[in-house]
Amino acid sequence: MKKFFAMLLTLVLTLTCAFADEPVNVAIIQMADNGAFTDMREGFIDRMRELGYDESKMTFDYKNALGDMTMLVTNCEAALDADVAVTIATPPTQAFNNLDSGIPQFFISVSNPVGAGVITDMAAPDKNATGTSNAIPVSEMFKLADQLTPGCMTFGLLYCQSEINSVTTAQQAKEYMDANGLAYVEAIVTNVSEVQMAVDTLLERVDAIFVPNDSVIQTAMTVVADSAAEMGVPVYGSSAVMVESGAFATISIADRDIGAITADMLHAYLTGTPIEEIPAVVVDEFTMVINKATADMLGVELSEEVMATAVIVE
Repeated sequence: MKKFFAMLLTLVLTLTCAFADEPVNVAIIQMADNGAFTDMREGFIDRMRELGYDESKMTFDYKNALGDMTMLVTNCEAALDADVAVTIATPPTQAFNNLDSGIPQFFISVSNPVGAGVITDMAAPDKNATGTSNAIPVSEMFKLADQLTPGCMTFGLLYCQSEINSVTTAQQAKEYMDANGLAYVEAIVTNVSEVQMAVDTLLERVDAIFVPNDSVIQTAMTVVADSAAEMGVPVYGSSAVMVESGAFATISIADRDIGAITADMLHAYLTGTPIEEIPAVVVDEFTMVINKATADMLGVELSEEVMATAVIVE
């Protein structure tokens, strides 16, 4: 038994020394360039630096697919020489995971890691991957809508059908609305170019719009927000960045924080914890975020209580 533990200690020290001999090369892969993903990436990098991984100990190779699925696959393949892969949101996480490369993978902000096929057990991750989930609090989102814009009985659901995170959240929203006497109309897109037409089909049929955590719609959020504001329709998004881009309000997770939590998980791995012993976690520290300019355009008066408790974006 002593011999076994001695061998195990030697292995851990060898791995630790291997990472210490030269900088750990981290490939950071994201689908598109938007504020939420930027905050997640910067939150991750800043936390790694805080943990002592300066330029001599860790380098970052940032890869952005600019919304193109073919480029995303190419970027994932180009990351196969990295020591660690960090993937932001669901599409890059699935794309890299599908390569079955054997490279440790740490994901940031995947709404449904099990449903996306990235891992099979949150508590005991497999497939050499673990990370953070930002499951959207659907019930709280509709309670927020009832608080801020009471009387909304028909909601538009706007999302991309190829993003499993969006599909999952939209399904949860439909189940909530079915159970609570609310109606809904869906507008489903396949790419950014279809967003304007999709939102136009909703605006005369709904009282409000709910957008799941969807990278395609998030990229075009200003289009959605501007069109909806002109018609007096509030848009409830799924991230603070959506609100900063003109959506009316959300209950969301701080994007920098979720990136930092994933960094802590990578640190645990680099200091000897096997990846399968680092549980994937659902981050559930939510903040109300409201766009005051949009509220003014909609004619929504915000109570003193809301103003005191929410993060207000101008």
